[in-house]
Amino acid sequence: MPKKINYTLSNAELLTIEQAIKNHPDLRLRERARIIRLLHQGHQHEAVADLLAISRGQVYYWHKRWRAEGLDGLADKPRPGRPVVGTEAVRAEVEKLLATDPQELGYAFTVWNAPRLLAYLEQERGITMHENTLRNLLAKMAYAYRRPKHDLANLQDADAKAKAQELLDDLKKKPAAEKSNYSLWTKQP
Repeated sequence: MPKKINYTLSNAELLTIEQAIKNHPDLRLRERARIIRLLHQGHQHEAVADLLAISRGQVYYWHKRWRAEGLDGLADKPRPGRPVVGTEAVRAEVEKLLATDPQELGYAFTVWNAPRLLAYLEQERGITMHENTLRNLLAKMAYAYRRPKHDLANLQDADAKAKAQELLDDLKKKPAAEKSNYSLWTKQP
């Protein structure tokens, strides 16, 4: 015969669970605390699983972690993964690069965009990342992408432009003289 599991909580444990359900910032931990509270209230593990749309195995698993580690046991364990690309050194490099005019580095363009930044970082600095990662990093650094306004000011002759502006000012209509409020019409006696 299987061993009967005791789901009852002490007053201190119940208070901890209630506080976690109400105030904990981690939504997953709150959901797992609800599992513990429902079991304490006398619900069967099958009913708890159906109510919260999880498997019965998860109900047992989270109760076992609660008994072993307390509230900390309901939190997610650290997950392995790729190290974060956006370290302070990378942020400083991107910040310095964005402050630099691309033409100073020998490029023909005048505006940095994500593909150009990625190509430079990979070729010159050996930093590789996905375009979305770079965009997220730029957003965290409070940069916003705006379309550049293209003009031909650098190709125009300054003297010719000044002469054209003078001619334009001379050709503009002069302001009309102010109208008088005086009327030639008078009322007959």
